[in-house]
Amino acid sequence: MDDSLICVGAIMGAFGVQGEVRLKSFCAHPADIENYSPLSTESGDSYEISLTGTVKGGFGARLSGVADKEAADALRGTRLYARRQDLPSLPDDEYYHADLIGLTVLDTGGIELGKVTSVQDFGAGDILEIYGKGMKEAALLPFTLANVPTVDLAAKKIIVDPPEGFFPTDKTT
Repeated sequence: MDDSLICVGAIMGAFGVQGEVRLKSFCAHPADIENYSPLSTESGDSYEISLTGTVKGGFGARLSGVADKEAADALRGTRLYARRQDLPSLPDDEYYHADLIGLTVLDTGGIELGKVTSVQDFGAGDILEIYGKGMKEAALLPFTLANVPTVDLAAKKIIVDPPEGFFPTDKTT
């Protein structure tokens, strides 16, 4: 995916029979997704977005060129991307998830622990999914100032200070 694009939402399926979709927004202010229209897909398609109301878990929306339920259902699971230049600038202590994915994770002593493979938000705040050498499964580290004191996008790394024993490379096992 192009670094100049940021995922701002996903189509959850059809809503009704006239081509509306259920749209989940990943924006800090969910209704702002409409302001970044047109949005692109991974396949390069582009859609003008018009929100029609709120629905459970998101919004009802009309997409340009989507005229019936079958076309709307065919888009289920499609991620929608805005151009980075159209998004607002962030304060120094905030980051787009896309900027964190792929960063090298180091502990406070400089030992490499792995890489950020995704950023999740299950409702209680962002969680970094970190996978590294010697790990059977990814570690899920809450993205808090206490756990992640340093994010250096220019150097493509983050410094973490996880609880003792959190990573298999900790000497406490």
